Amino acid sequence: MTHPQDDDTEPTQPIRPAQPSPQSDAGASWLPPVHQSPPGGWAAADTRPLPPYAGTYGGAPAPSGAVQRTQRSSVPGWLWPGVAALALLLGVVGGAVGSALVESTGGPGSVSGGLDGVETNNTPPLTGSNRSVVRVADQLLPSTVQIVAEYEGQAGGATGSGFVLDKQGHVVTNNHVVADAASDKGEIEIVDQDGEHYAATVVGRSAVYDLAVLYSEDIVGLPPAALGASKRLSVGEPVVAFGSPLGLSSTVTSGIVSALNRPVTTGDSANDSSYINAVQTDAAINPGNSGGPLVNLRGQVVGVNSAIATTGGGLGGEAGNIGVGFAIPIEQVRITADQILRTGEARYPVIGAKVQTGGNDTDGARIDEIMPDTPAESSGLSEGDVVVAVNGQRVTDGIALIVAIRTYQPGETIEFTVRRDGETRTVSVTLDSEVG
Repeated sequence: MTHPQDDDTEPTQPIRPAQPSPQSDAGASWLPPVHQSPPGGWAAADTRPLPPYAGTYGGAPAPSGAVQRTQRSSVPGWLWPGVAALALLLGVVGGAVGSALVESTGGPGSVSGGLDGVETNNTPPLTGSNRSVVRVADQLLPSTVQIVAEYEGQAGGATGSGFVLDKQGHVVTNNHVVADAASDKGEIEIVDQDGEHYAATVVGRSAVYDLAVLYSEDIVGLPPAALGASKRLSVGEPVVAFGSPLGLSSTVTSGIVSALNRPVTTGDSANDSSYINAVQTDAAINPGNSGGPLVNLRGQVVGVNSAIATTGGGLGGEAGNIGVGFAIPIEQVRITADQILRTGEARYPVIGAKVQTGGNDTDGARIDEIMPDTPAESSGLSEGDVVVAVNGQRVTDGIALIVAIRTYQPGETIEFTVRRDGETRTVSVTLDSEVG
Protein backbone atom coordinates (compact mmCIF):
# COMPACT_ATOMS: atom_id res chain seq x y z
CA MET A 1 0.00 0.00 0.00
CA THR A 2 2.87 2.32 0.66
CA HIS A 3 4.23 4.52 -2.04
CA PRO A 4 6.98 7.15 -2.25
CA GLN A 5 6.31 10.59 -0.83
CA ASP A 6 8.34 13.51 -2.13
CA ASP A 7 9.57 16.10 0.33
CA ASP A 8 7.75 18.90 -1.46
CA THR A 9 4.39 17.19 -1.15
CA GLU A 10 4.19 16.96 2.62
CA PRO A 11 0.66 17.90 3.77
CA THR A 12 0.64 21.40 5.20
CA GLN A 13 -1.76 20.62 8.04
CA PRO A 14 -1.47 16.92 8.87
CA ILE A 15 -3.98 15.43 11.26
CA ARG A 16 -2.98 12.18 12.85
CA PRO A 17 -5.57 9.42 12.81
CA ALA A 18 -7.19 8.39 16.03
CA GLN A 19 -5.96 5.15 17.50
CA PRO A 20 -8.18 2.13 16.79
CA SER A 21 -10.29 0.79 19.59
CA PRO A 22 -9.72 -2.70 21.01
CA GLN A 23 -11.64 -5.41 19.22
CA SER A 24 -15.05 -6.14 20.68
CA ASP A 25 -18.31 -7.71 19.67
CA ALA A 26 -19.88 -4.29 19.47
CA GLY A 27 -17.27 -2.92 17.11
CA ALA A 28 -15.18 0.20 17.58
CA SER A 29 -15.95 3.90 17.72
CA TRP A 30 -14.79 6.13 14.90
CA LEU A 31 -13.81 9.77 14.56
CA PRO A 32 -15.11 11.36 11.35
CA PRO A 33 -12.80 13.13 8.90
CA VAL A 34 -12.92 16.46 7.09
CA HIS A 35 -16.21 17.60 5.52
CA GLN A 36 -16.78 18.02 1.83
CA SER A 37 -18.64 20.45 -0.33
CA PRO A 38 -22.05 20.00 -1.98
CA PRO A 39 -22.37 18.08 -5.26
CA GLY A 40 -20.47 19.61 -8.12
CA GLY A 41 -17.20 20.36 -6.42
CA TRP A 42 -14.77 19.60 -3.66
CA ALA A 43 -14.10 21.83 -0.70
CA ALA A 44 -11.22 20.30 1.17
CA ALA A 45 -10.15 21.88 4.44
CA ASP A 46 -6.82 22.92 2.96
CA THR A 47 -5.07 23.12 -0.37
CA ARG A 48 -2.77 20.19 -1.04
CA PRO A 49 -0.51 19.67 -4.07
CA LEU A 50 -0.20 16.47 -6.02
CA PRO A 51 3.21 14.87 -5.64
CA PRO A 52 5.43 14.61 -8.71
CA TYR A 53 3.95 12.12 -11.17
CA ALA A 54 0.46 12.60 -9.89
CA GLY A 55 -1.54 9.75 -11.28
CA THR A 56 -4.87 8.03 -11.13
CA TYR A 57 -6.45 6.75 -7.93
CA GLY A 58 -3.95 8.10 -5.45
CA GLY A 59 -0.44 9.23 -4.89
CA ALA A 60 -1.35 12.77 -4.04
CA PRO A 61 -1.78 13.90 -0.47
CA ALA A 62 -5.43 13.72 0.43
CA PRO A 63 -7.09 16.44 2.42
CA SER A 64 -6.35 15.47 5.98
CA GLY A 65 -8.97 13.95 8.21
CA ALA A 66 -8.95 11.85 11.33
CA VAL A 67 -10.67 8.50 11.05
CA GLN A 68 -10.55 5.55 13.35
CA ARG A 69 -11.00 2.29 11.52
CA THR A 70 -12.52 -0.67 13.20
CA GLN A 71 -9.59 -2.74 14.35
CA ARG A 72 -7.09 -1.26 11.94
CA SER A 73 -3.92 0.79 11.87
CA SER A 74 -3.21 3.96 9.90
CA VAL A 75 -6.84 4.79 9.34
CA PRO A 76 -7.40 6.91 6.22
CA GLY A 77 -9.98 9.74 6.15
CA TRP A 78 -12.49 9.76 3.31
CA LEU A 79 -13.67 12.72 1.29
CA TRP A 80 -16.28 12.67 -1.43
CA PRO A 81 -17.98 15.22 -3.70
CA GLY A 82 -21.42 14.82 -2.23
CA VAL A 83 -23.48 16.02 0.69
CA ALA A 84 -21.71 18.79 2.58
CA ALA A 85 -22.73 17.50 6.00
CA LEU A 86 -21.33 14.02 5.42
CA ALA A 87 -17.86 12.76 6.23
CA LEU A 88 -16.40 9.52 4.94
CA LEU A 89 -15.14 6.77 7.14
CA LEU A 90 -13.38 3.57 6.30
CA GLY A 91 -14.73 0.24 7.35
CA VAL A 92 -12.47 -2.55 8.35
CA VAL A 93 -12.26 -5.56 6.18
CA GLY A 94 -9.80 -8.01 4.97
CA GLY A 95 -9.00 -10.52 2.33
CA ALA A 96 -6.21 -12.72 1.21
CA VAL A 97 -4.70 -13.75 -2.05
CA GLY A 98 -1.98 -16.31 -2.75
CA SER A 99 -1.07 -19.61 -4.38
CA ALA A 100 1.15 -22.54 -3.53
CA LEU A 101 0.16 -24.72 -6.43
CA VAL A 102 1.32 -22.44 -9.23
CA GLU A 103 4.63 -21.30 -10.56
CA SER A 104 6.15 -18.79 -8.14
CA THR A 105 8.21 -15.74 -9.09
CA GLY A 106 9.04 -14.48 -5.63
CA GLY A 107 7.62 -14.81 -2.13
CA PRO A 108 4.83 -17.09 -0.98
CA GLY A 109 1.76 -16.83 -3.18
CA SER A 110 3.40 -15.01 -6.08
CA VAL A 111 2.45 -16.25 -9.56
CA SER A 112 4.48 -15.63 -12.71
CA GLY A 113 1.38 -15.57 -14.90
CA GLY A 114 -0.66 -13.28 -12.65
CA LEU A 115 -4.38 -13.91 -12.96
CA ASP A 116 -3.71 -16.00 -16.06
CA GLY A 117 -1.72 -18.38 -13.88
CA VAL A 118 -4.53 -19.11 -11.41
CA GLU A 119 -8.05 -20.48 -11.66
CA THR A 120 -10.56 -17.71 -11.18
CA ASN A 121 -14.31 -17.95 -11.73
CA ASN A 122 -15.85 -15.66 -14.37
CA THR A 123 -19.09 -17.56 -14.93
CA PRO A 124 -22.22 -16.02 -13.36
CA PRO A 125 -23.72 -18.68 -11.07
CA LEU A 126 -27.26 -17.31 -11.40
CA THR A 127 -29.01 -16.84 -14.72
CA GLY A 128 -32.46 -16.14 -16.09
CA SER A 129 -35.17 -15.73 -13.47
CA ASN A 130 -33.21 -17.74 -10.92
CA ARG A 131 -32.06 -14.60 -9.09
CA SER A 132 -32.78 -13.40 -5.58
CA VAL A 133 -30.87 -12.21 -2.53
CA VAL A 134 -31.40 -15.67 -1.03
CA ARG A 135 -29.79 -17.34 -4.03
CA VAL A 136 -26.94 -14.81 -4.12
CA ALA A 137 -26.24 -15.40 -0.43
CA ASP A 138 -26.23 -19.14 -0.97
CA GLN A 139 -23.62 -18.75 -3.72
CA LEU A 140 -21.32 -16.15 -2.13
CA LEU A 141 -21.19 -16.93 1.58
CA PRO A 142 -18.87 -19.94 1.09
CA SER A 143 -16.48 -17.63 -0.81
CA THR A 144 -16.59 -14.79 1.72
CA VAL A 145 -14.09 -14.79 4.59
CA GLN A 146 -13.30 -12.81 7.69
CA ILE A 147 -9.80 -11.40 8.17
CA VAL A 148 -8.24 -11.23 11.64
CA ALA A 149 -4.91 -9.40 11.83
CA GLU A 150 -2.48 -8.22 14.45
CA TYR A 151 -2.70 -4.52 15.22
CA GLU A 152 -0.16 -2.55 17.26
CA GLY A 153 1.19 -5.79 18.66
CA GLN A 154 -2.22 -7.09 19.70
CA ALA A 155 -3.16 -10.43 18.15
CA GLY A 156 -6.54 -10.16 16.42
CA GLY A 157 -6.64 -6.42 17.03
CA ALA A 158 -7.89 -5.74 13.50
CA THR A 159 -10.81 -7.42 11.77
CA GLY A 160 -12.23 -7.14 8.29
CA SER A 161 -13.57 -9.10 5.34
CA GLY A 162 -12.43 -10.55 2.04
CA PHE A 163 -13.32 -13.00 -0.69
CA VAL A 164 -11.63 -16.00 -2.30
CA LEU A 165 -10.07 -14.99 -5.62
CA ASP A 166 -9.06 -18.37 -7.06
CA LYS A 167 -8.63 -22.08 -6.43
CA GLN A 168 -4.97 -21.66 -5.48
CA GLY A 169 -5.53 -20.00 -2.10
CA HIS A 170 -5.58 -16.25 -2.83
CA VAL A 171 -7.93 -13.81 -1.11
CA VAL A 172 -8.65 -10.12 -1.83
CA THR A 173 -9.15 -7.51 0.89
CA ASN A 174 -8.48 -3.84 1.64
CA ASN A 175 -4.93 -2.78 2.35
CA HIS A 176 -5.95 -0.86 5.46
CA VAL A 177 -7.11 -4.07 7.12
CA VAL A 178 -3.68 -5.72 7.07
CA ALA A 179 -1.27 -2.79 6.67
CA ASP A 180 -0.19 -2.67 10.30
CA ALA A 181 0.28 -6.43 10.55
CA ALA A 182 2.19 -6.48 7.26
CA SER A 183 4.50 -3.67 8.37
CA ASP A 184 5.27 -5.36 11.69
CA LYS A 185 5.28 -8.93 10.32
CA GLY A 186 2.34 -9.68 12.58
CA GLU A 187 0.00 -12.63 12.33
CA ILE A 188 -2.89 -12.60 9.84
CA GLU A 189 -5.62 -15.22 9.75
CA ILE A 190 -8.39 -16.06 7.31
CA VAL A 191 -11.63 -17.36 8.85
CA ASP A 192 -14.07 -19.23 6.63
CA GLN A 193 -17.86 -19.58 6.89
CA ASP A 194 -17.51 -22.58 9.20
CA GLY A 195 -15.24 -20.71 11.61
CA GLU A 196 -12.04 -22.49 10.59
CA HIS A 197 -8.87 -20.38 10.95
CA TYR A 198 -6.02 -20.41 8.43
CA ALA A 199 -2.65 -18.64 8.71
CA ALA A 200 -2.12 -16.18 5.85
CA THR A 201 0.70 -14.12 4.39
CA VAL A 202 0.61 -10.90 2.36
CA VAL A 203 1.54 -11.39 -1.29
CA GLY A 204 1.43 -7.66 -1.91
CA ARG A 205 -0.59 -4.55 -1.16
CA SER A 206 -1.35 -1.14 -2.61
CA ALA A 207 -2.03 1.95 -0.55
CA VAL A 208 -2.97 3.87 -3.68
CA TYR A 209 -5.85 1.53 -4.48
CA ASP A 210 -6.43 0.31 -0.89
CA LEU A 211 -6.17 -3.31 -1.97
CA ALA A 212 -4.19 -6.30 -0.71
CA VAL A 213 -3.75 -9.89 -1.81
CA LEU A 214 -3.26 -12.59 0.83
CA TYR A 215 -2.28 -16.22 0.47
CA SER A 216 -2.85 -19.42 2.41
CA GLU A 217 -2.07 -22.84 1.02
CA ASP A 218 -4.62 -24.31 3.41
CA ILE A 219 -7.70 -22.68 1.82
CA VAL A 220 -7.37 -24.21 -1.65
CA GLY A 221 -10.66 -26.04 -1.04
CA LEU A 222 -12.70 -22.84 -0.65
CA PRO A 223 -14.68 -21.92 -3.79
CA PRO A 224 -13.58 -18.74 -5.61
CA ALA A 225 -16.17 -16.00 -6.01
CA ALA A 226 -17.43 -15.28 -9.52
CA LEU A 227 -16.00 -12.03 -10.89
CA GLY A 228 -18.24 -9.65 -12.83
CA ALA A 229 -18.00 -6.11 -14.25
CA SER A 230 -18.94 -2.87 -12.51
CA LYS A 231 -19.11 -1.15 -15.90
CA ARG A 232 -22.28 -3.10 -16.64
CA LEU A 233 -24.04 -1.78 -13.54
CA SER A 234 -26.94 0.66 -13.74
CA VAL A 235 -28.03 3.15 -11.10
CA GLY A 236 -30.93 1.57 -9.22
CA GLU A 237 -29.76 -2.00 -9.86
CA PRO A 238 -30.00 -4.32 -6.82
CA VAL A 239 -26.72 -5.35 -5.16
CA VAL A 240 -25.76 -7.41 -2.11
CA ALA A 241 -22.92 -6.72 0.34
CA PHE A 242 -21.08 -9.46 2.23
CA GLY A 243 -18.69 -9.30 5.15
CA SER A 244 -18.18 -9.19 8.89
CA PRO A 245 -19.55 -5.85 10.13
CA LEU A 246 -18.72 -5.20 13.79
CA GLY A 247 -17.16 -8.67 13.90
CA LEU A 248 -20.41 -10.41 12.91
CA SER A 249 -19.15 -12.91 10.34
CA SER A 250 -21.13 -14.09 7.30
CA THR A 251 -23.42 -11.06 7.30
CA VAL A 252 -25.49 -10.23 4.20
CA THR A 253 -27.13 -6.87 3.43
CA SER A 254 -28.91 -5.72 0.29
CA GLY A 255 -29.65 -2.45 -1.48
CA ILE A 256 -29.20 -0.76 -4.82
CA VAL A 257 -26.47 1.00 -6.79
CA SER A 258 -26.95 4.61 -5.70
CA ALA A 259 -24.39 6.17 -8.04
CA LEU A 260 -21.53 5.24 -10.33
CA ASN A 261 -18.10 6.82 -10.88
CA ARG A 262 -18.24 8.65 -7.56
CA PRO A 263 -14.81 10.21 -6.83
CA VAL A 264 -13.82 9.50 -3.23
CA THR A 265 -10.48 9.75 -1.50
CA THR A 266 -9.15 8.37 1.73
CA GLY A 267 -5.99 9.02 3.67
CA ASP A 268 -4.72 11.01 6.59
CA SER A 269 -1.33 11.52 4.95
CA ALA A 270 0.32 11.40 1.53
CA ASN A 271 1.66 7.95 2.37
CA ASP A 272 -1.75 6.56 3.22
CA SER A 273 -4.08 8.02 0.61
CA SER A 274 -6.11 6.31 -2.07
CA TYR A 275 -8.46 7.67 -4.69
CA ILE A 276 -11.39 5.62 -5.96
CA ASN A 277 -13.81 6.03 -8.82
CA ALA A 278 -16.30 4.28 -6.60
CA VAL A 279 -19.56 2.40 -6.89
CA GLN A 280 -21.92 4.01 -4.38
CA THR A 281 -24.53 1.83 -2.68
CA ASP A 282 -27.16 2.05 0.03
CA ALA A 283 -26.61 -1.59 1.06
CA ALA A 284 -25.74 -1.47 4.75
CA ILE A 285 -21.95 -1.31 5.19
CA ASN A 286 -20.39 -0.93 8.62
CA PRO A 287 -16.94 -1.20 10.22
CA GLY A 288 -15.75 -4.71 9.43
CA ASN A 289 -17.34 -4.85 5.96
CA SER A 290 -14.30 -3.37 4.23
CA GLY A 291 -12.67 -5.83 1.86
CA GLY A 292 -15.84 -7.86 1.47
CA PRO A 293 -17.52 -8.30 -1.92
CA LEU A 294 -20.31 -6.19 -3.38
CA VAL A 295 -22.30 -8.55 -5.62
CA ASN A 296 -24.94 -8.24 -8.34
CA LEU A 297 -27.99 -10.53 -8.56
CA ARG A 298 -26.17 -12.77 -11.02
CA GLY A 299 -23.91 -13.71 -8.13
CA GLN A 300 -20.85 -11.87 -9.49
CA VAL A 301 -18.51 -9.62 -7.51
CA VAL A 302 -18.68 -6.07 -8.91
CA GLY A 303 -16.70 -4.27 -6.22
CA VAL A 304 -14.83 -4.39 -2.93
CA ASN A 305 -16.56 -2.62 -0.04
CA SER A 306 -14.21 0.00 1.30
CA ALA A 307 -15.83 3.07 2.89
CA ILE A 308 -18.94 4.57 4.39
CA ALA A 309 -20.23 8.08 4.94
CA THR A 310 -21.45 9.28 8.32
CA THR A 311 -23.28 12.31 9.61
CA GLY A 312 -20.58 13.02 12.17
CA GLY A 313 -18.88 16.39 12.00
CA GLY A 314 -15.48 17.70 12.98
CA LEU A 315 -13.58 15.33 15.23
CA GLY A 316 -16.59 13.75 16.90
CA GLY A 317 -20.00 12.35 16.15
CA GLU A 318 -21.48 8.98 15.48
CA ALA A 319 -20.26 6.48 12.93
CA GLY A 320 -22.15 3.73 11.22
CA ASN A 321 -24.24 2.90 8.21
CA ILE A 322 -26.57 5.65 6.97
CA GLY A 323 -27.07 4.20 3.52
CA VAL A 324 -24.03 5.73 1.81
CA GLY A 325 -21.27 3.22 1.13
CA PHE A 326 -18.53 2.95 -1.47
CA ALA A 327 -16.87 0.03 -3.25
CA ILE A 328 -13.71 -0.23 -5.36
CA PRO A 329 -14.73 -1.31 -8.90
CA ILE A 330 -13.86 -4.93 -9.70
CA GLU A 331 -12.01 -3.83 -12.86
CA GLN A 332 -9.40 -2.08 -10.69
CA VAL A 333 -9.29 -5.10 -8.38
CA ARG A 334 -8.43 -7.34 -11.34
CA ILE A 335 -5.63 -5.05 -12.51
CA THR A 336 -4.08 -4.58 -9.09
CA ALA A 337 -4.37 -8.24 -8.11
CA ASP A 338 -2.73 -9.28 -11.38
CA GLN A 339 0.21 -6.93 -10.77
CA ILE A 340 0.62 -8.09 -7.18
CA LEU A 341 0.55 -11.76 -8.11
CA ARG A 342 3.21 -11.22 -10.79
CA THR A 343 5.59 -8.89 -8.94
CA GLY A 344 4.46 -8.49 -5.34
CA GLU A 345 3.66 -4.82 -5.92
CA ALA A 346 1.22 -2.59 -7.80
CA ARG A 347 1.83 0.38 -10.08
CA TYR A 348 -0.28 3.45 -10.71
CA PRO A 349 -0.19 6.08 -13.47
CA VAL A 350 1.43 9.48 -12.98
CA ILE A 351 1.88 12.63 -15.07
CA GLY A 352 4.47 14.64 -13.12
CA ALA A 353 2.52 17.68 -11.97
CA LYS A 354 1.23 19.31 -8.82
CA VAL A 355 -2.41 20.33 -8.72
CA GLN A 356 -4.59 22.07 -6.16
CA THR A 357 -6.88 19.74 -4.23
CA GLY A 358 -8.49 22.27 -1.90
CA GLY A 359 -10.66 25.33 -2.17
CA ASN A 360 -14.16 25.86 -3.49
CA ASP A 361 -13.44 25.99 -7.21
CA THR A 362 -15.59 23.65 -9.26
CA ASP A 363 -14.63 24.75 -12.75
CA GLY A 364 -11.53 22.60 -13.22
CA ALA A 365 -8.21 21.47 -11.77
CA ARG A 366 -5.49 24.14 -11.66
CA ILE A 367 -1.93 22.94 -12.24
CA ASP A 368 0.48 24.61 -9.80
CA GLU A 369 3.77 23.11 -10.94
CA ILE A 370 5.21 20.97 -13.72
CA MET A 371 8.05 18.65 -12.73
CA PRO A 372 11.05 18.36 -15.08
CA ASP A 373 11.50 15.32 -17.33
CA THR A 374 7.93 14.12 -16.85
CA PRO A 375 4.98 13.37 -19.13
CA ALA A 376 3.39 16.65 -18.08
CA GLU A 377 6.41 18.62 -19.27
CA SER A 378 6.85 16.73 -22.54
CA SER A 379 3.16 17.10 -23.36
CA GLY A 380 3.31 20.88 -23.14
CA LEU A 381 1.25 21.36 -19.98
CA SER A 382 2.12 24.59 -18.15
CA GLU A 383 1.79 26.03 -14.68
CA GLY A 384 -1.53 27.83 -14.41
CA ASP A 385 -3.32 25.54 -16.86
CA VAL A 386 -6.80 24.54 -15.77
CA VAL A 387 -7.79 21.00 -16.75
CA VAL A 388 -11.53 20.85 -17.37
CA ALA A 389 -11.87 17.37 -18.92
CA VAL A 390 -10.03 14.07 -19.34
CA ASN A 391 -10.90 12.16 -22.51
CA GLY A 392 -14.06 14.22 -22.75
CA GLN A 393 -15.21 13.58 -19.17
CA ARG A 394 -15.67 16.75 -17.12
CA VAL A 395 -13.18 17.50 -14.33
CA THR A 396 -14.38 19.85 -11.60
CA ASP A 397 -11.30 20.07 -9.35
CA GLY A 398 -7.98 18.51 -8.36
CA ILE A 399 -9.47 15.46 -6.65
CA ALA A 400 -11.61 14.68 -9.68
CA LEU A 401 -8.54 14.98 -11.91
CA ILE A 402 -6.54 12.53 -9.78
CA VAL A 403 -9.38 10.01 -9.81
CA ALA A 404 -9.90 10.44 -13.56
CA ILE A 405 -6.23 9.80 -14.35
CA ARG A 406 -6.07 6.77 -12.12
CA THR A 407 -8.83 5.01 -13.97
CA TYR A 408 -6.29 4.54 -16.79
CA GLN A 409 -3.08 2.52 -16.88
CA PRO A 410 0.60 3.47 -17.24
CA GLY A 411 1.59 3.73 -20.88
CA GLU A 412 -1.84 4.86 -22.06
CA THR A 413 -2.19 8.21 -23.81
CA ILE A 414 -5.08 10.38 -22.65
CA GLU A 415 -6.34 13.79 -23.74
CA PHE A 416 -6.65 16.74 -21.37
CA THR A 417 -8.96 19.59 -22.26
CA VAL A 418 -7.12 22.61 -20.90
CA ARG A 419 -8.10 26.24 -20.41
CA ARG A 420 -5.12 28.62 -20.82
CA ASP A 421 -5.20 32.41 -21.19
CA GLY A 422 -8.90 32.34 -21.93
CA GLU A 423 -8.54 29.75 -24.68
CA THR A 424 -9.37 26.05 -24.66
CA ARG A 425 -6.97 23.52 -26.15
CA THR A 426 -6.36 19.75 -26.14
CA VAL A 427 -3.16 18.24 -24.76
CA SER A 428 -2.18 14.56 -25.14
CA VAL A 429 -0.33 13.00 -22.19
CA THR A 430 1.25 9.52 -22.10
CA LEU A 431 1.09 8.21 -18.53
CA ASP A 432 4.21 7.19 -16.63
CA SER A 433 4.03 4.99 -13.50
CA GLU A 434 5.18 4.59 -9.92
CA VAL A 435 4.88 1.81 -7.37
CA GLY A 436 2.23 2.30 -4.75
